[in-house]
Amino acid sequence: MASPAVEIPVGDRVVRVTNPDRVYFPETGWTKRDLVDYYLNVGDGIVRALRNRPCMLHRFPDGLAGPKVHQKRLPGGAPDWVQTVELWFPRFGRTADELCVTELAQVIWAVQMSTVEFHPWNSRRGHVEQPDEWRIDLDPMPEADFGTVRRVAQVAHEVLAELAITGYPKTSGGKGFHIYVRIEPEWGFHEVRRAALAFARELERRIDDATTVWWRKDRDPAKIFVDFNQNARDHTIASAYSVRGTPTGTVSTPVEWDELDDLDPRDFTLASVPARFAALGDLHAGIDDQAFRLDTLLEWADRDGLD
Repeated sequence: MASPAVEIPVGDRVVRVTNPDRVYFPETGWTKRDLVDYYLNVGDGIVRALRNRPCMLHRFPDGLAGPKVHQKRLPGGAPDWVQTVELWFPRFGRTADELCVTELAQVIWAVQMSTVEFHPWNSRRGHVEQPDEWRIDLDPMPEADFGTVRRVAQVAHEVLAELAITGYPKTSGGKGFHIYVRIEPEWGFHEVRRAALAFARELERRIDDATTVWWRKDRDPAKIFVDFNQNARDHTIASAYSVRGTPTGTVSTPVEWDELDDLDPRDFTLASVPARFAALGDLHAGIDDQAFRLDTLLEWADRDGLD
């Protein structure tokens, strides 16, 4: 039987959550209400990560035991206070209104609509075609362990320091690692991707564990793919504080650089991250304080003949 709906106060709003006892994570028994409570507990962090960004939703209407729905268009029935941004998709010749978070109640409404994961664009409403976030995605191949990820991440940190750029690291919620950099919204997606590729090639030159080989079948299975293409238009990855649709409810979690040596991304879950957030606050709280430029990286791209 369906459990009775509950009304959740979120700021000045009230969000009605139906079937709060529905189990979303069969391995742990965590429910829809547990997911709501998690996002309430990390509210400042998840809103900062999503604010004013077009956001694709990964929904699990029947929990993780059922199919996943990749939802670009806002689900029907949204209250009038749920905001959107209209996007144009040239490949399909149509537009879609995607969720555009400006407050926590909108996140909780999305969870009510069975959203587990939040995947925002790296640009914001007002300059959708000019990203303000450069994403470094370290994606381990099947035979690479997290120790290999650590080594590549440390080199990435060193190169960023040489460029006088501050990178904000986080676990991916899976086996990988992300580093986010705020940039001036001056360049289009193509140029940001070129800059990301130039950076990835520099990592490849400096550490043998990194690769930029495009075709998966051609990559060394023990290396880390530096996925520069995550900066292309309409490519999204899980935001900071997004729960992932994994059996153990892992979370894409901001970390400090000095945690990297002892880091085990499996430790960050729906159950453990709220206490960490309460103790440390949002480790990405300063990410909007300074925006960096890509001029040097674009010079590298020109030097290396990258398109």
